[in-house]
Amino acid sequence: MPESDAVRALRAAAPSALAVLVRRYGDFAACEDAMQEALIAAAEQWPTSGVPDSPRAWLVRVASRRHIDDVRSDVARRRRESRAVELEPEHAQVPAVDDTLTLFLLCCHPALGRPAQLALTLRAVGGLTTAEISRALLLPEPTVAQRISRAKARIKASGEGFRMPRPEETAARLAALRQVLYLVFTEGHTASSGDELARVDLSAEAIRLARQLREADADASGETTGLLALMLLTDARRAARADASGALVPLDEQDRSRWDAAMIGEGVALVAEVLDRAPIGPYQLQAAIAAVHDEAPSTEETDWIEILGLYDLLGRLAPGPMVALGRVVALAMVEGPQAGLAALEASESAAGGALAEHHRTWAVRGHLLERVGATDAASLAYTEAARRTLNGPEQRYLAVKAERLRAGR
Repeated sequence: MPESDAVRALRAAAPSALAVLVRRYGDFAACEDAMQEALIAAAEQWPTSGVPDSPRAWLVRVASRRHIDDVRSDVARRRRESRAVELEPEHAQVPAVDDTLTLFLLCCHPALGRPAQLALTLRAVGGLTTAEISRALLLPEPTVAQRISRAKARIKASGEGFRMPRPEETAARLAALRQVLYLVFTEGHTASSGDELARVDLSAEAIRLARQLREADADASGETTGLLALMLLTDARRAARADASGALVPLDEQDRSRWDAAMIGEGVALVAEVLDRAPIGPYQLQAAIAAVHDEAPSTEETDWIEILGLYDLLGRLAPGPMVALGRVVALAMVEGPQAGLAALEASESAAGGALAEHHRTWAVRGHLLERVGATDAASLAYTEAARRTLNGPEQRYLAVKAERLRAGR
């Protein structure tokens, strides 16, 4: 059994296995520690012995044993030993239902603020590393690590444990859950580090859970439907984003015949449905922008005026560095690269440094400078963008752009 198959099976089974443990024992931190040991054991055994018929049941069984061993070895918690053993009958059955989505909701605990909810859930259930979360949230890695540690401590101190939300908490938790799924999808669409452009396992899992959430949620806000539409319309371009060698292909050079027409059709239908019935929200607007891109026959024939208008509205509803950068690109397509450069400078000042540090800002600057004929400055901007990204294909693409401009090609 190739190791890649074992790794894929681990990533697919781990979140729902952790959900079973948390439901069974309640102590999230201890369950996560036990699950980490089970994952290490699986990574060592599965590539040679083969992936078990039920990877989730295997992980639950091994992690449960680790958890019980830890309880037994802790003298201060001897009185809890018998309960821990009772919770694990000799032939305990792992429920067939996949309650990964439930665990996402449990992690969005009311004792935590939104930033801590996001960091903890992305780490514990989304499977992202602290470094990946820091890049996704545009925060220093030590800050994210502190948030995760404090989040676990705060939940433990609250004495409430991980539980399903009360009715009055549901809307707030769903909003946090949507943001977590969006960030998991974003990491899958373009990995923040490594030698692969995308992590299909993450984007596929985010889409799967978004579908589950839409089925389970009445979605009065329309934002869950908007989020699913955004994911589908974005993922529809995946096959054309890299060439046969794995090199990045930018949007304006992609072979649009390779885009997934079925996903585009589903995404466009969802956008039309939700905009007709629900108040406008940020995910719906982002999905509408993606729909305009996907329905256009080429970059030149894209309705950039409509996209600019949608970004203006999105900036009022949900301002942020990446929204500002997207608007810069749209403005440059409508009013020209000089207008885009002026808007980029203004956006960097307004964002207070978050935008200036991001590699995509430097890539956009390089593109706009190249369009106005400032090739030396454009080459330097592309070089800086390449230096700042940890994604291999992006890094190579930007470095080639810089080199070609330096060579006058």
